[in-house]
Amino acid sequence: MHRIQYHRYGGPETMRLEEFELPSPKAGEIAITVKTASVNPIDWKLRQGQLKIVTGRSFPRAMGADVTGVVHAVGPGVTQFKPGDEVFGLARLKESGAFAEGVITRESYVALKPAELSFEQASALTTGAVMAWNGLVQRARLRRGQRVFVNGCTGGVGEAVVQIARMLGADVAGSCSAASASRADELGVTTVYDYATTDFSELRGVFDVVYDTSGALPVKTAMGMLNATGVFLDINATAAKFLHSVFNRRHKIFFCSATTQILTEVARAAVDGSLRVQIGEIVTLDSAIGLITDLEKGRKIGGKAIIRLDGTR
Repeated sequence: MHRIQYHRYGGPETMRLEEFELPSPKAGEIAITVKTASVNPIDWKLRQGQLKIVTGRSFPRAMGADVTGVVHAVGPGVTQFKPGDEVFGLARLKESGAFAEGVITRESYVALKPAELSFEQASALTTGAVMAWNGLVQRARLRRGQRVFVNGCTGGVGEAVVQIARMLGADVAGSCSAASASRADELGVTTVYDYATTDFSELRGVFDVVYDTSGALPVKTAMGMLNATGVFLDINATAAKFLHSVFNRRHKIFFCSATTQILTEVARAAVDGSLRVQIGEIVTLDSAIGLITDLEKGRKIGGKAIIRLDGTR
């Protein structure tokens, strides 16, 4: 088997497409023959060593989180899936490994892929939709009629946050570039702010939820935008932010945490049309390092980057 991996933390030059041996799944784990994977910023942030306190210093390390495929083996105690099942979900954060011909992950990190969704569509869903669900449903407990502000509303996570917030009955405002304003309108963002020209500190006490998907919104500004009971959802952790969140419980920092139940809910939303994710480009595993490098350097492709494994080797 082959996968994209690296032998030290660093930039795009550390990525290699190399052979590896997939171990047998342990208790509670499944082995997946990968069909597609999608690319997210967390993939190169992990490779850069930004979370080495979690990932450690054992090499080589694999890359990739969002995965779809077919179960080919299950470990002891697995009851939800069997060989031959088509699934989608997440690789384990520490081990990663979705950018590969095969991957091991936890049973609880995947769900059955609906027949109505292609493998490409399912892999494009995962991180963005799960992060949206983790924040809006589990942390903010969003209710119908509440007001939500999404910083970076046309990014990969931002688009999912907008759509799930609207599905839950919220009124959604958001920020993006002037060039992306029309896309925000298409998503149903009722008030669109140009991040380059708006002073967000003037929007004081307006929102029930502020969700910063880009990491560009200062904590003080975000907290000021909240009403008396509002919640600031933050997926861009730093030591200073963690410290602030300890003393202010309305500042909620979290990471992507998938469960079979959440994945089933977001898949249902995708099937009924409430959640749509654009696909920007599809490449084979052989060409994936080049695309990941370009995305890391800032290239925009107008949607999710998908790595398709069928027929790559």
